[in-house]
Amino acid sequence: MPDSTPHPTVLLLNGPNLNLLGERDPEQYGSTSLADIEAAVTALGKELGVTVVCAQSNHEGELVEHIHAARDLDGIVINPGAFAHYSIALRDAVDAVDTPCVEVHISNVYAREPFRHTSVTAPVMQGYIAGCGVAGYELGLRAVLRRIEEARGSA
Repeated sequence: MPDSTPHPTVLLLNGPNLNLLGERDPEQYGSTSLADIEAAVTALGKELGVTVVCAQSNHEGELVEHIHAARDLDGIVINPGAFAHYSIALRDAVDAVDTPCVEVHISNVYAREPFRHTSVTAPVMQGYIAGCGVAGYELGLRAVLRRIEEARGSA
């Protein structure tokens, strides 16, 4: 009997400077490129029966637009980068969509400069992962899938 459950689609969204992963501050962020991360998360999604759509922007407004467009998707995994610490616009965009959203940070923001210890976006997320390196993205996908299952009432 074929599976009639619709397969989820998740947006993997990356914010400013993350296009430079693999080049920028490898001691902090490692040597894995954003393309490598997107390929790994997309491959994991395929294994799990999930379509992963990837996007990145260095511009706050474009990130907001991606979040708005994702309201028709099943979930969002987002690394807002530095915008996590001050972008009320991103916070409000996530809060405005009825889509499970998990925030990911490659580095342990609490082991860094004090201004990074506060995320204005975290309170509207359904999950938060930091300090796990690029593996945090795969954890983020698994976490958002769990939230999707919970929302569908099948957890």
